[in-house]
Amino acid sequence: MIESGTPYPLGATFDGDGVNFALFSENASQVELCLFDATGCVETARIALPECTHGIWHGYLPDAQPGLIYGYRVSGEYAPQRGHRFNPNKILLDPYAKAVWGHYRIDDAHLGYDSLDHAQINTRDNTLGAPKGIVVSEPYDWGDDAQLKTPWATTVIYEAHVRGLTQLHPEIPAEVRGSYAAVAHPVMIAHYQKLGISAIELLPVHLHSDEPRLQQLGLQNYWGYNTLSFFTPETTYWSGRAGTTPLGEFRDMVKALHAAGIEVILDVVFNHTAESDALGPTLSFRGIDNANYYVLNAQHPEQYENWTGCGNVLNISHPRVLQMVMDSLRYWVNECHVDGFRFDLAPILGRLDGKFTHFAPFFSAIAQDPVLSAVKLIAEPWDIGVGGYQLGHFPVGWLEWNDQYRDVMRKFWLHDGVTRAMFARRFAASSDTFHKGRRKPEASLNFITAHDGFTLRDLVSYNHKHNHANKEHNRDGHGHNLSWNCGVEGPSSDDGICLLRARASKAMLATLLLSQGTPMLLAGDELAHTQQGNNNAYCQNNAITWLDWAQADHELTDYIAQLIAIRRECQALNQNEWWTSQPNDAGVTDVVWLNPSASPMQAHDWDDHGGRAMMVLLSNQFLVLMNASAHQVHFHLPALQEGVWYIRLASTGDTQSDFSGRDCRVAARSITILAIKK
Repeated sequence: MIESGTPYPLGATFDGDGVNFALFSENASQVELCLFDATGCVETARIALPECTHGIWHGYLPDAQPGLIYGYRVSGEYAPQRGHRFNPNKILLDPYAKAVWGHYRIDDAHLGYDSLDHAQINTRDNTLGAPKGIVVSEPYDWGDDAQLKTPWATTVIYEAHVRGLTQLHPEIPAEVRGSYAAVAHPVMIAHYQKLGISAIELLPVHLHSDEPRLQQLGLQNYWGYNTLSFFTPETTYWSGRAGTTPLGEFRDMVKALHAAGIEVILDVVFNHTAESDALGPTLSFRGIDNANYYVLNAQHPEQYENWTGCGNVLNISHPRVLQMVMDSLRYWVNECHVDGFRFDLAPILGRLDGKFTHFAPFFSAIAQDPVLSAVKLIAEPWDIGVGGYQLGHFPVGWLEWNDQYRDVMRKFWLHDGVTRAMFARRFAASSDTFHKGRRKPEASLNFITAHDGFTLRDLVSYNHKHNHANKEHNRDGHGHNLSWNCGVEGPSSDDGICLLRARASKAMLATLLLSQGTPMLLAGDELAHTQQGNNNAYCQNNAITWLDWAQADHELTDYIAQLIAIRRECQALNQNEWWTSQPNDAGVTDVVWLNPSASPMQAHDWDDHGGRAMMVLLSNQFLVLMNASAHQVHFHLPALQEGVWYIRLASTGDTQSDFSGRDCRVAARSITILAIKK
């Protein structure tokens, strides 16, 4: 016999004696708890939840135990024209499920509407294939583990995909490759530590589903930006080893990375769900309370707003939906010890009545939360809705992916049209964008490449995208990549072209890791990984995206490690204050901008569209000689009161113990970093 239970906490909660079930649905007329046998396919009981408190339906099932498979049938009005899509013929996944049985596979039984008449309800039952919740009670011994709280000023982020990172690694046992366990394998930890990165940012690890279109094409949503459950770790990234669980293995990964001094940041997708548009399946939110969980078109509530490009938009401004997002974030911090989050299409989270604002409920909720306000918060500052580009407009404490940095640096090194003034603004943490409202240089998250777009190797190997494997006739993916193939489209054995590609790649890496702001590397760039020109490999769960460790460019890996070591030594890059170009109390000037003759940059130097070379002196420690031109440039080095200049690191591989004079030549599209030998 079911008891009344309590409305909090939401979800299925085991208390040692039984399980409390609580589900929000303000517009439902009845909610039935459905229980299943161990196969997940046979419904063994259907029990109406006896109480509804403030829109939360709840009941307590004595003697219920962890491992119980359950779902819901929710009754109410089926009237899409009024925003309601209730259908008790559908088994619905609990939005708070901590583990999930099954995977969504395309089947008309999951449609809430009749496929022949969309205005009519679909009476087919979807029990057999419906994803269902599993009651979880999984204590974990964290020992003395805690969030690392690495200062932003010393943070270097490494963006990676759980599977692609290790699926082809020959030194990792085959049974764990591509899993959470492999991410924290000793071989990988040694690699992170050799590079010197401080945080790994994982592409989505929330349980996701493959879109019907991809299933029909025989493809998969490899990136995972199609969330089905915000509390469940993706089960396909679990090794499946006996005695382990997806949640336990994820926690083990975090604990091991923390022990190695590496933070874990999760890429999260709270802007839409896997239920897609009005023609998509009814798996959870749509059937539980469509009118509250989603942003509907005000004039046509049967339609969804689509600021995501994915068919629907979560209604974060609704208190219960916001509560779910906050509960999910706290769960991953408190129960899984993650160190921060990167929010996909983040302006959607900041929309109130359709418009982006600092005063959106989501930002207010984060700011006042003692747990979440203390973790790392990163925004992708654009969506496709009206007013969706919001770079520089997020609250204090947030970092933002800086696409203007990416584009200017690509143009400076691979094309033209970028003055040295434009370059310097981006190099100095985009101060024109972020130096306001008490924000710090950390706010500019700088990157040259990311999961979305060309890899670094492809950036210097292809002029055009080659996305035919995505089966969209090469229509998908961005066409404006600011890439340059250096003379040949795709792979080349020409020594001159290979040399030019290597120099340009190293110059961009050096720029990234010596710029003020927070740098992010794309996993695989240190290996010279190629995706064969595919700049939208979201559906390629194969060798296109899996890092090929057997073909790794170890010299490039070493070069990046040296750059990160220089960054850690440089005072100007280890303090989180805006550069002033003025000496501090110790007589150290954070940055000095010089032309190739060692004279301070003047107005005509800054705005000269033909000027492609300059020097940057950082903290009186490192002199960075940059030559983005197509020809070798002769630099006259600034005089020293004591000591001599020597090459600390050069993208050409050149070395010189010291300079007897004050001259240094830098090859085309190259960077040379000098230090002082006293």
